[in-house]
Amino acid sequence: MKAITSLACLACVLGFAVTSQAQLGKIGSKILREGNLEAAEKTVRAATLTDRQIERLGEQTAQYMDANNPVAPDGDPYAERLKRLVAPHLAEDGLKLNFKVYKVADLNAFAAPDGSVRVMAGLMDLMTDDELRSIVGHEIAHVKLEQSKKQFQKAYAVSAGRTAAEANTGSLSVIPEGELGDFVEGVLNAKFSRSDESGADEYGFKFMVKHSYDYHAMETAFAKLDILAGPQRQDALSATHPDPGDRAATARKRSETQDAKLAAETEAKKLAAEGEQAEQAEEEAPQQAEAPQPEGNESSEQAQK
Repeated sequence: MKAITSLACLACVLGFAVTSQAQLGKIGSKILREGNLEAAEKTVRAATLTDRQIERLGEQTAQYMDANNPVAPDGDPYAERLKRLVAPHLAEDGLKLNFKVYKVADLNAFAAPDGSVRVMAGLMDLMTDDELRSIVGHEIAHVKLEQSKKQFQKAYAVSAGRTAAEANTGSLSVIPEGELGDFVEGVLNAKFSRSDESGADEYGFKFMVKHSYDYHAMETAFAKLDILAGPQRQDALSATHPDPGDRAATARKRSETQDAKLAAETEAKKLAAEGEQAEQAEEEAPQQAEAPQPEGNESSEQAQK
């Protein structure tokens, strides 16, 4: 796969998109090339893509990434482990999901709007089963909450900007060579907002509770990532993503709240059961007092007479 550009370069790409749109207003002073028209059309379409179009982009992205990464085949320990963990969740929350493992060292996972979820082997090496489940729940959230959809719309706009940049250099091609690769690169650079990530964390925690998994694993997963991230984090990344240490703390608070809830429910059930036993004992007591004497005692009394 092509190298991912830095956030600074991404800003430059967006700058090209803005410039091309501004030039469209000068129709009388500049000849519009076919490339400029295409860029303008794609910029508008980025905000009006249908759900099916975005889903198709997700499919194409997954196919491209699968072709450019070492996918763990059936029978591979990584593939079999993930298959076991996600087997109950292929239709989670009304979605149609598919999962694969890339045998790369990255500590990452990815979800496309069509339901394609890809997990990196490096992340699997680091996490326990329940920690991986919490991450899977987080990735499912990106699809269910349509956060991946917004991410792809951003990437499409970036792709439109690149088309404009090439158009302004004199290229008349409608679809630049290698556009899908550029689009995928744009997807990987179109980071989720802090709000999106926090919402996905909450969904992932509820996913763990819903399926009776160890929800404490979400805290430990983020704690591991926090240790690996270290004190030196990129400011640009921290501005758009919650700190993993903060996410671990939030997960811990959610776990404590859930622990208290379960403890209260357990105590309530215990008291209810004790109450039912007490009522049953009270109902049985009068019946035992009024019960006739056993026949054996009557025979003994008659014998004495």
